[in-house]
Amino acid sequence: MLTGRKVLLIIGGGIAAYKSLELIRRLQDRGATVVPVLTRAAAEFVTPLSVSALAGQKVFTDLFDLTDEAEMGHIELSRAADLVVVAPATADLMAKMAQGLANDLASTLLMATDKRVLIAPAMNVRMWEHPATQRNLATLNGDGILSVGPNEGGMACGEFGSGRMSEPLEIVTAVEAALRDGPLKGRHVLVTSGPTHEPIDPVRYIANRSSGAQGSAIARALLSLGAEVTFVTGPASAPRPAGAHVVEVETARQMADAVDQALPADAAVCAAAVADWHVVGASDKKMKKDGSGEMPPLNFAENPDILKTVSNAAARPKLVVGFAAETDDVIRHATEKRARKGCDWILANDVRPETGIMGGSENAITLISAEGAEEWPRMSKEQAAAKLAARIAEALG
Repeated sequence: MLTGRKVLLIIGGGIAAYKSLELIRRLQDRGATVVPVLTRAAAEFVTPLSVSALAGQKVFTDLFDLTDEAEMGHIELSRAADLVVVAPATADLMAKMAQGLANDLASTLLMATDKRVLIAPAMNVRMWEHPATQRNLATLNGDGILSVGPNEGGMACGEFGSGRMSEPLEIVTAVEAALRDGPLKGRHVLVTSGPTHEPIDPVRYIANRSSGAQGSAIARALLSLGAEVTFVTGPASAPRPAGAHVVEVETARQMADAVDQALPADAAVCAAAVADWHVVGASDKKMKKDGSGEMPPLNFAENPDILKTVSNAAARPKLVVGFAAETDDVIRHATEKRARKGCDWILANDVRPETGIMGGSENAITLISAEGAEEWPRMSKEQAAAKLAARIAEALG
């Protein structure tokens, strides 16, 4: 949570400025006070009135506002906040920051502040990939400027690629990570997420329907409570949690190796939907039809049991949490799985297609522990993640 925290939000001039309105709301939902600053270009995309109405604060736009500058208002503004956030951070703003320019209110605040700065870049893919922008980013990173994103996707200009501003919730997570001071401060939590892809040949693989949304939400919730998070993910569609140490893998065996390297940890949450088997002797060339009408035979072998391995490791985390995605007799199967794997908790859910849980935005969980089964009501995956993170913090003391 961000209760009592003050965020100075500098809104740059780009189409992504519209997301700043939701960002203000999301920060306020977590208890933060948001003081907005609009560049002249930003005011072409969002109005000062709409920003002021949402923030409940005066919007600052002009360096030469005589009322404020009589008391060196730009200095006070830059230092009264706990964190300065630039969203969207345009190529122009990043260039000014990297070169130390201060010719308007936003750039002057960024030069004058003694607080940490977090930027959320947003621009056309070609602008993002331009050597000048990448040089500026490297300079800013070297100066200790924090960053979140950008994401990959379609752009307002019609092009596709990296350059989309991170979603408001991703930025909020990064803000919480930058200001982390919660019950999990100083704790290291390992989270696995997403599906694994087990190759058949260079263009085909075996996978499942997991989006990785629940694992990403859990990592964000843990970060918001102050944890240091190692996030080991398969090729999931969900955004990676800003502020976590992200390790990208493809196969179950790669995930097992990454998990082993991430230990020791205070807690482990194995939320990944790991494939049970891999193809033995996967072809290094694309398999072709031979006209027989039959698929070539595939031989399978079991993948490493990551949850069981972590639960029985010499460097076992104090708390090990697994998931049981079931389609029938959910509680019995999950209870048996907890005993078989040796973990502390199992979060069981019914993933029959009609529930919409696997790949959806909601979850319905039953927490299985040594004390029995605790049913949670159906809720959003973000809410389920927050509930689990709070329980983990309580368990770790």
